[in-house]
Order: sequence, then C-alpha cells, then structure tokens
Amino acid sequence: MAQSSDAANVSSALNAGQKKRKVAVITGITGQDGSYLAEFLLAKGYEVHGILRRSSSFNTGRIEHLYQNPQTHTEGNMKLHYGDLTDSTCLVKIINQVKPTEIYNLGAQSHVKVSFDLAEYTANVDGMGTLRLLDAIKTCGLTNSVKFYQASTSELYGKVQEIPQKETTPFYPRSPYGAAKLYAYWIVVNFREAYNMFAVNGILFNHESPRRGSNFVTRKISRSVAKIHLGQLDSFSLGNLDSKRDWGHAQDYVEDYLQGDSTKAYQTLGWKPKVTFEELVKEMVNSDVELMKNNPNA
Repeated sequence: MAQSSDAANVSSALNAGQKKRKVAVITGITGQDGSYLAEFLLAKGYEVHGILRRSSSFNTGRIEHLYQNPQTHTEGNMKLHYGDLTDSTCLVKIINQVKPTEIYNLGAQSHVKVSFDLAEYTANVDGMGTLRLLDAIKTCGLTNSVKFYQASTSELYGKVQEIPQKETTPFYPRSPYGAAKLYAYWIVVNFREAYNMFAVNGILFNHESPRRGSNFVTRKISRSVAKIHLGQLDSFSLGNLDSKRDWGHAQDYVEDYLQGDSTKAYQTLGWKPKVTFEELVKEMVNSDVELMKNNPNA
C-alpha cells in the first residue's frame, strides 16, 4: 500500500508540474528581440514555440543554437512553426495545437522608411496581424488562460508632445508604421476591455545589439567603424545628425521593457538596465569587427 501511495504522490506531483509549466508563442522569433526573448524564457524553463515565415533563404541564424543541439542534432524545448501574421487560419491552427499560456507578438514590418513604400503591407502585418492573433485566442477559447503581450513602439508618439514621453503622452504617429502600430495598440486595449483578456502593450524605444538588422542606422555605424578599423573603408556618410533617440540594449528590453520615462519601471518593478550605452556600442563594434574579419563583404 505504501508503494502504491508513493507512486500516486509522484504521479500527482508530475501532473502538477506539467500543469504549471509555461508555454510561450513568439512571433518574430528570428529577429533581434525574438531571439533574446527565446533565450530568456528557455533559461526560465519555458517551452517556447516560434512562428516562422517561409523564406527561400535561411533566416534562422539568430536562433539556431536554441532549437537544435549542434552536437546531437536533437530538438530541445523550442519548436518552430511555419506561419504568417497575414494568415488567420494558420494562427488559429498553431494556437489551438500549442495551447500557450503566453503569446508575445514581436513580428512586424518594423522599418519606418520602408513603411512609406509598403504602406498597405505594413498595415496588414502590424495592424491587422495583431487583430488576427487576438481573434485566434478568442476562437480557440483561451481568452481566460492566455497572457498576450504586444510590442508597441515609440513611433506612436511621432511628433512628440512632451519630453520625455510617458504612458499619458498623446499619440501622434507620422508614418504608416506608426499608424499601423497605433491600431494594434488600441485593438489590444479593446480586447482587454471587451473580453476581460490579459492583453498588454509595451511601448519600446530604440534598442540595439549585435543582432540588430544591418539596414538600421546603429548597425550601419558599427559595421562602418569595424571596416575602418580593419582598413577596409576610409569613411562613411549618415543622414540627419541632429536626430535624438533613447537607446538601450535589446537584452535589457526583453527582461523589462523600457519606456521613455522609466521611473515607473524603476519604482514599481525594481528594474534597471544591465548594459550601459558605452558597453552596448563596444559590444556592437567588436561583433562587427569579427564579422568583417571573416567576411569583408558582409
């Protein structure tokens, strides 16, 4: 009887552990933020599922070390699913299959300048894509069990009304990207209020790292400095030198998303950045120096 009782207790404990395990779905997992967030959650014992767009070229370089052990070629606690924020059917299928406890919507067409050339696409992905995810949660009957995080942007403020910006600062987007993200912001608020869903927005200001896309200004600077250091380049040009931004490290942001006025994060959450601006610059330049040594045309 004692053995039977012990076995029952072990079984009960295992079942309880399985119930408590957190399962996260991340859109944009192959990007800068998605890759750091996946690392962060896996380290905390999460099961992580990433939504990956089909592409003719490999774009999983930032996360290959996470979803497959290079020594054994076996899958770990991270799995990838082909999907797209423009396809509501696939989103419903993935969410219904995975039954996540948390969803992080980091996927977007995030280049402001490109959004003027691809305004409709940007609205479809960044704005309507958020609605499709929220509606998929509702369709799958998970409104009471899923926590939804929407990666919003300081581009909501656009023509700034006050400095620094905070949660009560009026929005004034000045690009198709900002306008699409503004729709996403308010549809998250709407679902939270209409369906009592745990759905929140995190307004992100500029955050960088060695994983930042090469078409962004910070990587242009760090790559060019690396080339000059290696004798591969004499000079480089930039546009508006008077532009000002609040920059941080992406690793800090995925742990506690920084807002323009971070007083509340300091006081309420006890958050503070781990990486200084100088350390961020040094890390990015050193990373690009190594990259240019191995591949000057990268």
